[in-house]
Amino acid sequence: QVQPVESGGGLVQAGGSLRLSCAASGRTFSRYAMAWFRQAPGKEREFVAVISMSGSMTNYGNSVKGRFTISRDNAKNAVYLQMNSLTPEDTAVYYCAASTSYSIDYYQRRRYDYWGQGTQVTVSS
Repeated sequence: QVQPVESGGGLVQAGGSLRLSCAASGRTFSRYAMAWFRQAPGKEREFVAVISMSGSMTNYGNSVKGRFTISRDNAKNAVYLQMNSLTPEDTAVYYCAASTSYSIDYYQRRRYDYWGQGTQVTVSS
């Protein structure tokens, strides 16, 4: 199993950039698809991005497509989320999650077995 731990959140002005990191313990990191979700106050947890085990495939939520980039480094047991052109609507707690499969329903929370505690991202206008 893996235990994700997020870092890199903080306060940024609109139009700025931020890079989130997720470090995952365990020797089988490369066997997991990794994803980012986010949850704003009063809203449901929303799919942001996913990357396959090898890193060859990615998918993004419509609200972040073209602005965010997910990547991974299996040698470091890490996954990243580069966020550009941030807006106040991106303000949320961002969660890293791991799944043993990369399937058609990658955007569903139920697909993921392991979750981090989250890191706060606040975008000021």
